[in-house]
Amino acid sequence: MTVRNGREFLSIPGPTTVPDEVLGAMHRPAVEIYGGSLVEITTSLLDDLRRVFGTEGRTYIYAANGHGAWEAAITNVLSRGDLVLVLESGRFAVSWGEMAAMLGVETEILPSNGHGAVDPGAVKARLEADPDGRIKAVMMVQVDTSTSVVNDVAAIGRAIEEAGHGALYMVDTIASLATMPFEMDAWGVDVTVSAAQKGLMTPPGLSFVAAGPKAIAAHSGADLRTSYWDWTGREGPLHYQKYCGTPPEHLLFGLRRALDLLFEEGLENVFERHRILAEAVRRAVAVWSEGGALDLSVTDPAARANSVTTIVMTDGTDPRPLLDYCDTRWGVVLGVGIGALSEQAFRIAHMGHVNAPMVLGTLAAVEAGLIALDIPHGRGGVQAAVELIAETVPA
Repeated sequence: MTVRNGREFLSIPGPTTVPDEVLGAMHRPAVEIYGGSLVEITTSLLDDLRRVFGTEGRTYIYAANGHGAWEAAITNVLSRGDLVLVLESGRFAVSWGEMAAMLGVETEILPSNGHGAVDPGAVKARLEADPDGRIKAVMMVQVDTSTSVVNDVAAIGRAIEEAGHGALYMVDTIASLATMPFEMDAWGVDVTVSAAQKGLMTPPGLSFVAAGPKAIAAHSGADLRTSYWDWTGREGPLHYQKYCGTPPEHLLFGLRRALDLLFEEGLENVFERHRILAEAVRRAVAVWSEGGALDLSVTDPAARANSVTTIVMTDGTDPRPLLDYCDTRWGVVLGVGIGALSEQAFRIAHMGHVNAPMVLGTLAAVEAGLIALDIPHGRGGVQAAVELIAETVPA
């Protein structure tokens, strides 16, 4: 027996649910790429991405996923033999560093203390121990989707400044942009990367890089530059040069509508919606954890992301039967554990086009799965989430 017939709930941390309005905006004929309305769309997108990133710097749009944005950032500001300091808080900053290493950049990983956020003091100490300035860049993610850790971007920026070090500050916001505050210029970030398929509510295939003055200055001397990623080429006078070829038109149409939806709601309201829904998930997991079989991956409440929650099976239970039950019986697709938490955890995403009924439905499916599979847990997790939302969103 199944009760999954109906609209599937995609509760994974990317791709996320695409709004009907965005899908509708994409359902139109192709247009001419050298002039007309598409040029206006590109101009508006580049300007509005600055607003979302919180920067007066330059923005670039790539027909690529987030890994493409990683490579674009590396190749535009670094050279072979440069040393970069990778701030580990899960899988993804390390993966970004591994990409840099494959391109000929030397990498050093500053490890975190388990499933915790990056320590600004440790960053400052490491940079102070580099008086010759061998470290050319510091690389970090704002949210690591493997652990659901959120790092304090502003605090790390202050640590770099207090160390008096000249390294570029490069931040991945793929799993955080448009779900929580990010202020590129105010926080001292030089290069920011992101992608369309998470908080920006657009199908996969677009990624973005924002570059501040310090990064633009480094670009002129970078020797890893290639034609496709190159910022200089994308600053050319012809519209198609903005994309190094044919623009990904229909994804641009979708992104335009997605940004409009975000601005119509108001970014501060978007951030608050994500905070409330994330706290509802965490409240439910806190109740479930009383059974001793599962718990939140991140122990420090201040380091828990508002875009995704990672739940670890602390008693060694394989999470796969629970994920299968939620999918095949309820039509709720949960995220698998990845990286060091592979086959040890599952993830609930609450980012992008998501509301309270979607989150509560996901939590109900999980709680039903815990009951059906006889996994020890505290009863009443969904009720705790409902009460949290009711208290936070009063009549």
